[in-house]
Amino acid sequence: MGTAADAANQEANGSLLTEKKVTVVFVLGGPGSGKGTQCANIVEHFGYTHLSAGDLLRAEIKSGSENGTMIQNMIKEGKIVPSEVTIKLLQRAMQESGNDKFLIDGFPRNEENRAAFESVTGIEPEYILFFDCPEEELERRLLTRNQGREDDNIETIRKRFKVYMESSLPVIEYYNSKGKVRKIDAAKPIEEVFEAVKTVFSPSHEKTA
Repeated sequence: MGTAADAANQEANGSLLTEKKVTVVFVLGGPGSGKGTQCANIVEHFGYTHLSAGDLLRAEIKSGSENGTMIQNMIKEGKIVPSEVTIKLLQRAMQESGNDKFLIDGFPRNEENRAAFESVTGIEPEYILFFDCPEEELERRLLTRNQGREDDNIETIRKRFKVYMESSLPVIEYYNSKGKVRKIDAAKPIEEVFEAVKTVFSPSHEKTA
């Protein structure tokens, strides 16, 4: 993938994203569906850059910038961070990466996020990688992994799942109507899930490990 990187370096100016073809794949799946693990595999095998909306927001808060303080206050007050704020962070990360292939994880969380991303960036995702996993399996995984997260108890897990389904389903349905959803059975073991993921990425990206 040296050629893509070279091309990116030649065009690494502010308007990089509008000047060249950028491939964006949205990665969606409930809490515990194994998105993070699979994104790491895709990065390693197919040369994508993995951007997590949540990580970018947390990093911005940590930086102590004016923007970060604003985000922190909104989260403290239980408000939803405006789409434009998250999208700007994603755009900046995309420009700074020098890559032209991105996995965007944990975004869009809802229909408003989705519409804002397309109108602000002018980028339509190539497709949506949807890690589909039954609620019972997600509950089992979250309860057994319990990485000291106080929000990993059964009631909170069910609430998170309900919120996730209510907000994300319209996004998945919208892209499904455009034939852009690639559904992966995420209840299977990690290796089998990645085999399914590989078949999604391999036809268009021939970089094999």
